[in-house]
Amino acid sequence: MALEITDTTFDEVVLKSDKPVLVDFWAAWCGPCRMVGPIIEEISEDYKDKAIVGKVDVDANQEFAAKYGVRNIPTVLIFQNGEVVGRKVGVSPKTEYANAIDALL
Repeated sequence: MALEITDTTFDEVVLKSDKPVLVDFWAAWCGPCRMVGPIIEEISEDYKDKAIVGKVDVDANQEFAAKYGVRNIPTVLIFQNGEVVGRKVGVSPKTEYANAIDALL
């Protein structure tokens, strides 16, 4: 299950992680986000011991969406050592997300 990340927990969960982190910025009303959601859940299971996989609801948590220039959703950011090292906007196949994490492991 993907971790629910909020503006309050973002710093601790994402920026201070010693593992790669995949963050899905999404909203409940967004159709393409609903397509990406199950893929993110699968990735979270596949990488549960190797990476952190989380979701940020941009309606409830706008601080980090704004900080990282998330203008369209879904946007998936990949972090390593507190830095953005990858960005996917829109719906991508599962292999693209998996490859982005694999490249950091």
